[in-house]
Amino acid sequence: MNAPLAPPFAEPFAEPDWPEVAEAVDAHGCARIPRLLTPLACEAAAGWYDAAERFRSTVVMGRHGFGRGEYRYFADPLPPPVRDLRERLYPPLAAIANRWAETLGAADRFPSEHAAYLRRCHAAGQTRPTPLLLRYGPGDFNCLHQDLYGEHHFPLQVAILLSEPGRDFEGGEFVLTEQRPRMQSRVEVVPLRQGDAVVFPVRERPVRGTRGVYRVTLRHGVSRIRSGRRFALGVIFHDAR
Repeated sequence: MNAPLAPPFAEPFAEPDWPEVAEAVDAHGCARIPRLLTPLACEAAAGWYDAAERFRSTVVMGRHGFGRGEYRYFADPLPPPVRDLRERLYPPLAAIANRWAETLGAADRFPSEHAAYLRRCHAAGQTRPTPLLLRYGPGDFNCLHQDLYGEHHFPLQVAILLSEPGRDFEGGEFVLTEQRPRMQSRVEVVPLRQGDAVVFPVRERPVRGTRGVYRVTLRHGVSRIRSGRRFALGVIFHDAR
């Protein structure tokens, strides 16, 4: 049983239409979940960024060639709303992940509860939490990348936009690229409003072609911020070494 959360997170989660999410990620490689968080919850989460005690590390992207901007990984224990998001979103995503694994002939299967999956990560030495807050200002961007942190990685992740386009910032679109064998890359731009989430693969997904099922590789990023400030919450389900 999840403990009650204090306002403004007392009722932060809209229940996604999971069959629709599964259909979208199968067809397009991503799915938008509208209004997953309320505006008040988004503003509260963005406000955490300046509370350094909540985080285990800060990454300045320009120092590593990752783009421009900053992000911070939450420390243990995670803020209850972030922990709750991980626990509530994981089971239906695990059902999709297991179906993909079966389709691809992979041996791995994912437990139905997130705590059980974390025990698997921790047994392999992946003990550092990976949920993060990202902050972008004018001219910032995030290069195309994959969030892989060790031997174990859960195939799907979620990003939630905490700022409102057109009011808080301009630009900063979420971008997903998909590389199919012997074909040019396909690009998907996902329009998000404040509180919307996008579900997308960490590394790859199955695609059914005329000759059967094959794997495609995906990377994600954020286009250049033209003005203002953009905050986002990244919910990654595996932990890091």
